Amino acid sequence: MSELPPHPAPPRLTIFGRGSYAEALRIGEILRKETVGGALLVAAAVVALIWANSPASASYFALRDFTIGYAPWHLDLSLGAWAADGLLAIFFFLVGLELKREFVAGDLRQPSKSVVPVAAAVGGVAVPALIYAAVNLAAPENLRGWAIPTATDIAFAVAVLAIIGSHLPSALRIFLLTLAVVDDLLAITIIAVFYTSELHLVPLLLALLPLGLYTFLVQKYRRFFGTHAAAAWLILLPLGAATWALVHASGIHATVAGVLLGFAVPVLRSRASGGPEAGPGLAEIFEHRFRPISAGIAVPVFAFFSAGVAIGGLQGLGAALTDPVAVGIVFALVLGKPAGILGTTWLITKTTRARLDGSFKWVDVFGLSVLAGIGFTVSLLVAELSFGSGTAHEDHAKVGILAASVLAALLATAVLRTRNTHYRRAEAEEKIDSDHDGIPDVYQQGRAAD
Repeated sequence: MSELPPHPAPPRLTIFGRGSYAEALRIGEILRKETVGGALLVAAAVVALIWANSPASASYFALRDFTIGYAPWHLDLSLGAWAADGLLAIFFFLVGLELKREFVAGDLRQPSKSVVPVAAAVGGVAVPALIYAAVNLAAPENLRGWAIPTATDIAFAVAVLAIIGSHLPSALRIFLLTLAVVDDLLAITIIAVFYTSELHLVPLLLALLPLGLYTFLVQKYRRFFGTHAAAAWLILLPLGAATWALVHASGIHATVAGVLLGFAVPVLRSRASGGPEAGPGLAEIFEHRFRPISAGIAVPVFAFFSAGVAIGGLQGLGAALTDPVAVGIVFALVLGKPAGILGTTWLITKTTRARLDGSFKWVDVFGLSVLAGIGFTVSLLVAELSFGSGTAHEDHAKVGILAASVLAALLATAVLRTRNTHYRRAEAEEKIDSDHDGIPDVYQQGRAAD
């Protein structure tokens, strides 16, 4: 009796693979826009810091605290609050669009490709939170800020990566964006669950009316809103604004409304419009329309009003950086983020059949993990929600966020610039070899065309 041939082993999952070509092109375009947004973000933060610590600092804080709005609707907010609650809703609307796009039509719809970035993002949230809590264990009132170091600022991180990583493998860039998208989902969940102090059911239930009508219209007439840009402003924007105002009045942070509105937008084309193969769906069309507003206006303006903190000279800086709140944030972002992301990814390779893509090394993943320690936009928002605007702990938290982000950027630059030089040299040698063999370098031609 002959023996049966052994069953072939199932193929191993490649971590940080290239992904589909269409996905790489789409994410590459997003990264280019986020790079510009990151530069504007940094510029706005620098201007705010200089102004807040200049002889004219009183005018900065007077501008930030200037109140405008309709009081009966609880919308008499300061300009700083309008930026945090209103403009950031646009940012989170884009987050909702991107999340739905990734899990419906992107590479993350495949569990084999989504498990790694999702797990790495969870690790990159959990470990920093635990480190912050450990540092502040002796001061229970400080534990309210446990979520401050859990977020990665994609615009800031991508801006740094664009400067130092021109020759890094594209899969690393795609992973950074995917990681940040999942990170944003976890952040908005944390804000909705843990930073809602008082819930008012009536406005929350009323918010379902404009949200439901918005969802019906955007699903039913997706082709109309895709081809008539003005219709979205005249019809959908008022419904979105009403949803935002009612969610704000309910006690839930108003940025959650932005995510819900993003989730409502259809990703795929309807059959009447030719189906998914006929071109981008409404979510991608809206993403093209609104990302410049988010990256070029909403996030930089928020950074301008949130990053301005009166440090008080060297003595004030020393007091801020010795506060356990700031110490916990710095340790959590600079050490916790890379430990959580790299550790989780390594653990997956040891406990499953997954393996690292052969085009790069673990040191590349380490550099990317350090870069993810740049926490800015959402971290500043959570700091305000944790300690209240204008409090000493909030000011110290801002100093910690800024210091940690700069330190993470410098450390990531030291690691990734060396790796970038390595890949640039390897590409040059590869090109020389292909020229000597008389074979056209198709890969390089494709990169140049891209």
